[in-house]
Amino acid sequence: MLKYFISLTLVLSMVTVFAQGKPIDTQPKDTIIYQQSYGIRVGFDLSRIIISSLDDNYTGLELVADYRLTQDLYLAAELGNEDKTKQEDLYEFNTSGSYIKVGIDRNTYANWYGERNLIFYGARLGFSTFSNTINNYQIFDTNRYWNPEDFATDSETPEEFSGRNASWIEAILGTKVELLPNIYLGASIRLGFLFTDANEGRFPLLYVPGFNKVTWDSKFGVGYNYSISYFLPLYKKKNKIKKVTEEDQIK
Repeated sequence: MLKYFISLTLVLSMVTVFAQGKPIDTQPKDTIIYQQSYGIRVGFDLSRIIISSLDDNYTGLELVADYRLTQDLYLAAELGNEDKTKQEDLYEFNTSGSYIKVGIDRNTYANWYGERNLIFYGARLGFSTFSNTINNYQIFDTNRYWNPEDFATDSETPEEFSGRNASWIEAILGTKVELLPNIYLGASIRLGFLFTDANEGRFPLLYVPGFNKVTWDSKFGVGYNYSISYFLPLYKKKNKIKKVTEEDQIK
């Protein structure tokens, strides 16, 4: 019996010495590596398609895309075409042309692990080439003796002003929400400033594709879009972990 007791004592002593030789980690580190998907997201603007189906005087299509550069920064672009006819007080005009807008978006939304939603702000530089056509116009006359009901018609022969262009910058605020895996619904509002002189030429700029309506006394314009897009993941990267300093811990 004494023999077994001595053997057991020796075994326990060896285990104790081995355990003391290896320090206990009171702050174990998380060995799981969290990675985020990086890739390109492509889609189109729903609002222009809906308006085109409801308004006979408008046809438009806009493609949207963005590419994730960093954890919060995205390279973004829109490419589109618009054809719009509008009746003003003294004339009816048509604007038809294409545009492109490129810029960046910065996400401000802190997602939970696995989420990829965005609440972002950004900027775009836009450029459009288009033509204006005056379909008909009337003469403004304060003497209504000969035409008491309306102004006299001066011309009903369409006159085209082709080769026009405009450029502008936009500030953007928007969101993109993942409805289904890799499928996003987005919305944004845009405030633009037109670089081109709105009153240049014999026929002023009244509507610029991609910019929206142009007024006589202002170079600012407001736009919006509602998009649906698909995210194509290309690769994954480890999350960038923010270093916590002693001052941050005290706060």
